Amino acid sequence: MAASTRSLAPVTRRKRAVTAPSGIVTLLTDFGTRDPFVGVMKGVVLSVERRLEVVDLTHEIEPQAIAPAAFWLEQSYGWFPAGTVHVVVVDPGVGGERAALVVRARGHYFVGPDNGCFERVLRGAAGAEVRRIDVVRLGLAVPSRTFHGRDVFAPVAARLAARRLEFAAVGPEHAPLATALVPDAVRDRDGTSGVVVVVDRFGNLITNVPAAAARLGTRVTLGDEALELVGAYADVAVGTAAAVVGSCGTVELFVRDGSASARFGAKRGASVRVSA
Repeated sequence: MAASTRSLAPVTRRKRAVTAPSGIVTLLTDFGTRDPFVGVMKGVVLSVERRLEVVDLTHEIEPQAIAPAAFWLEQSYGWFPAGTVHVVVVDPGVGGERAALVVRARGHYFVGPDNGCFERVLRGAAGAEVRRIDVVRLGLAVPSRTFHGRDVFAPVAARLAARRLEFAAVGPEHAPLATALVPDAVRDRDGTSGVVVVVDRFGNLITNVPAAAARLGTRVTLGDEALELVGAYADVAVGTAAAVVGSCGTVELFVRDGSASARFGAKRGASVRVSA
């Protein structure tokens, strides 16, 4: 699932209702919590405004894994109040030519690198606006080439959330890189084909196949394995493999009280087929 080099359509210039920042900043990174990187970013945010609320969305994204970051961001942002500022730092291209962005879409703000991490929140978002962070215009110190989470994304997010920076003042309009890191499932007359998008902590294989493509009793195929779609994890005996429509609204494969990833040796990108 390689990224495309073409750009998304230019941002629209229609007048629209704008949601004011809520004073909440979320953090989604691949930093883990062993090192102090996350804590330092929080320190930067609170140094701008101590009254801001900082929420750890997750710091356990696989290192450099942009697609899961895009997926979990899409699944998570809508549970926060409108105007929340969401910071994503899964940034294998840090220090290179990729742009640093602020996105205003779906009543929220998103801050992070232009590498596909915002592809799901931008896809189909009417009236989305994207600006490239101009560090010179904003008077930011010369950033390191390895920690833009601290030097660029955290201070910009904090200023936005504290209403000390207007979206239009972030920098010039920008057409973000178009990617397909998290593809849509493909439906035909015989069923729907998709892929495993993420493997969660429990070893569940979460796919991109939407709930509408499945019903109870449907067969879900992973390689040579055919599993029945059930209503809940508890509907099968311990150790039994099955499929379910999970909390993300997509089909996922699981083993009751076990790990589907370990059972089937499946990882991100594995093909899945849901019968019609």
